[in-house]
Amino acid sequence: MVQQARHAPNRLERRKARTRFALVRAAQAFLAAGKLNVPILELTQAADVGMGSFYNHFDSREQLFRAAVEDALERHGALLDELTVGLDDPAQVFAQSFRLTGRLHRRKPELSKVLLNNGLTLAGSDKGLAPRARRDIEDAVRGGRFTVRDPELATVIVAGAALCLGQLLHDHPERDDAEATDQVTEDLLRMLGLPPDEARGICQRPLPDLDGRRP
Repeated sequence: MVQQARHAPNRLERRKARTRFALVRAAQAFLAAGKLNVPILELTQAADVGMGSFYNHFDSREQLFRAAVEDALERHGALLDELTVGLDDPAQVFAQSFRLTGRLHRRKPELSKVLLNNGLTLAGSDKGLAPRARRDIEDAVRGGRFTVRDPELATVIVAGAALCLGQLLHDHPERDDAEATDQVTEDLLRMLGLPPDEARGICQRPLPDLDGRRP
C-alpha cells in the first residue's frame, strides 16, 4: 500500500502533463491557421480532453495561446542550440541559426505559422531566435567579427528579416527556400560587418540535417 501511494502522484503528474501537452498542441494548430477567436469548447474537443481539464491548467483561452506561443519559441530555440553545438565563431553561429530558421518554414510549416502569426512576440521574446541572434551579434562585436553600433537595433532588423522571409516562402512556394534563405543571411552578414567574400563563404558551408528533427 505504501508503494502504491508513492507511485500514484507520478501517474497523476504524467496524466496532467499529457493533458497540458494536448491542449498546447491543439492551440498551436489553431494559431497556425490564424483562428484566434476559437471557443474553448472547440479547443478541448480538438485536444480530446474535457472542459474541466482545461480549467485545471489554464484560466482563459488567451493564457493557453500564450503558453502555445512560448512552447513554439522554446522548441525552436532548443533546436537551434542543438544544431549549433561545437561552433566557436559567433558569426558562424549566427549564420547557421538564421539559415536553419529559414529552412524550417517549409520543413515545419505549422511551427512556422505559429511564429509568423505572432510576429511581435517572436521579435520581442526572450526565447527562440531573437535572443540568440542578439547574443551572437554581441559576441561577434566583442570578438571583432561584426561592426555594429547598436546590437538591439541590429536584432530588430534580423527578426524582421526572419519574419518577412518566412512569409515570403509561404506565399511563394515556387521559390527555393535554401537559396532564398542563404541570400538573405549573406546580406545580413555583410550588413553586420563581414566582408562579402567571407559572408558568401559562410553561407555555402554545409548544414546539419533537419530531416527527422522534432522541434
